[in-house]
Amino acid sequence: MEPFAGLFLKGFLNVANHPSAAKRDRQRIKRTARNRSITSAVKTLVKKVHTALQTNDKEAAQTALKSAIVALDKAASKGVYHVKAASRTVSRLSAQVHKLALK
Repeated sequence: MEPFAGLFLKGFLNVANHPSAAKRDRQRIKRTARNRSITSAVKTLVKKVHTALQTNDKEAAQTALKSAIVALDKAASKGVYHVKAASRTVSRLSAQVHKLALK
């Protein structure tokens, strides 16, 4: 068996048979990189909200929440996140920050 036989199944060494398939492959690579970048940025912003909540820092939590909401909404509008998943995340984070603000 070839050492690289499994790579063809995973799509790493995709050799297209038609120009349209080659274009789809180029588009897939660009979209995957863009989506990974957006997803990573959103996760980082959500983590900043969580760390601010754990340290009971109201101001930092509120500012981090604002930037996380913007990023989540933008990612949902681009189709990187599902709209309802982004809405659910925003709702849960907002509830936690509001609960912290009441303390």
